[in-house]
Amino acid sequence: MPPTEWHEEIWSCSWCYAATHVGGEWFEIARPPYLPMELRWERAVANGLPADVAHAFGIFDRTLCGIQEVGMSPSDYGWLLERENACDACHEAAMVIDERWPQTMSSDDARVSVARRPATG
Repeated sequence: MPPTEWHEEIWSCSWCYAATHVGGEWFEIARPPYLPMELRWERAVANGLPADVAHAFGIFDRTLCGIQEVGMSPSDYGWLLERENACDACHEAAMVIDERWPQTMSSDDARVSVARRPATG
């Protein structure tokens, strides 16, 4: 079923993690702008994650290093890669993902947004 004004989907690229929002009230197709690594990721929270290691919440309900726990979600706090307890594997994955973003989509004005209003008649 295609997205409608009552339904929104987020399509995420499994290679570069760029997200595209489709649908919603204005049937918008939007790609948020590029964010540097230190601003892009939230800390992952779940009952099964160790409290002494900070993992980055990726897409598909997994950490960047691939851990998947039931009920995992992004926290309200950013994942700071410069912290001592930041997961090394998440840091490596974040660096790889950052290098994959197309350079033409890395500037502040590279956000793509198209709104389509349904036809009336």
